[in-house]
Amino acid sequence: MKLKRIPEDFQVDELSQVTPTTGPFALYQLTKQSIGTPEVINSVVDRWKIPRRRISYGGLKDKHALTTQFVTVHHGPKKPLAQRSFELEYLGQVKRAFVPADIDGNRFTITLRDMTVEEVERAETAAEDVRRDGLPNYFDDQRFGSLGSSGEWIAKPWCLGDWERTLWLALADPHREDRSDDKKQKAILRDHWGRWVECKQALSRSHRRSIVTFLADKEAAGKLIDFRGAFCNLNIDLRGLYLSAFQSALWNRMLTRRLTENTAPESVIPFELKSGPACFVTSFLSPWSNSAVTPIEDELPLPSARGKLEEGPTLDLLNSVVAEEGLEKRQLRVKYPRDSFFSKSSRKTIIAVPELEFESADDDLYPNRKKVMLAFDLPRGSYATILVKRLTTYAE
Repeated sequence: MKLKRIPEDFQVDELSQVTPTTGPFALYQLTKQSIGTPEVINSVVDRWKIPRRRISYGGLKDKHALTTQFVTVHHGPKKPLAQRSFELEYLGQVKRAFVPADIDGNRFTITLRDMTVEEVERAETAAEDVRRDGLPNYFDDQRFGSLGSSGEWIAKPWCLGDWERTLWLALADPHREDRSDDKKQKAILRDHWGRWVECKQALSRSHRRSIVTFLADKEAAGKLIDFRGAFCNLNIDLRGLYLSAFQSALWNRMLTRRLTENTAPESVIPFELKSGPACFVTSFLSPWSNSAVTPIEDELPLPSARGKLEEGPTLDLLNSVVAEEGLEKRQLRVKYPRDSFFSKSSRKTIIAVPELEFESADDDLYPNRKKVMLAFDLPRGSYATILVKRLTTYAE
């Protein structure tokens, strides 16, 4: 099976009730293709010469897709902006910034390609199960792009106050998907780590070099190397991603533990995520079914020191998963900088997808193969690629 063979094979449209009225915030619809949301925002900042803090949006949309979403700019220009990979359409004015809570959900239109007849039949059976039972609400691998080859979560040493290790993971840890220039720059960082003046001279101009310059200036002045200050000079959006990646990985492990604990082994379909082992199950029916009730909690808390839980199975589960990382719940917090923090909300464990549309046809890109066209809505923060994995992951 091939996914995202062309950008049009994966389309995402953000759904919201926000409409233009009056106010100090310019509202835009962002249409982008083959570029990530943070990269678009950086381009807008550069093009319009405005502070990043004036821009707000609800969530990250897939880089390798054709997507639409809403963006607000405080006192933003009342005009469009078009570049090669994205377009901002000015919609009017609103009273406040667009935030994640303003997203009602996302509408997906997805084409799966290069499939056999047998694979289509199995996917159609799985689609029937999803309509009936729902879908485990895992965070998918897009959430874990900051996890490098070391396998260490950047947020873990951050929580522990190990600023040098935190900075090393953020700047120098190699990633499988690094571009050629990124590989070279990271190799320079690893080879020159601790010799900051030399490192600065060897690096090309980039955000990494600006961080190293901060350290080199300390070294040249004979001052204490300030790894904490250097890390805090990283982009606030990146730092937020580091926290959400670690927190989401822990939550995924909680959900997997609950599913396996409450399901017969023969009904478990294992698969792998970057966050670790995960599973789908085939034996229980969802709360919206007439014949059974799911044996797991309707929601699980996102692990955080900020959330308060009563003694009981859910707290025991959270403590157990966090302990696997050598931490305690109280340590899931960052003291500095104050603009970064773990979420203290909860997340649905199983989501309903009763209106999942499924259609198959001959594949126009792959002769003698089939394609499947899917259309469905998901709540805010849920991943369509998890549904794709459910339709294409089968029991041994």
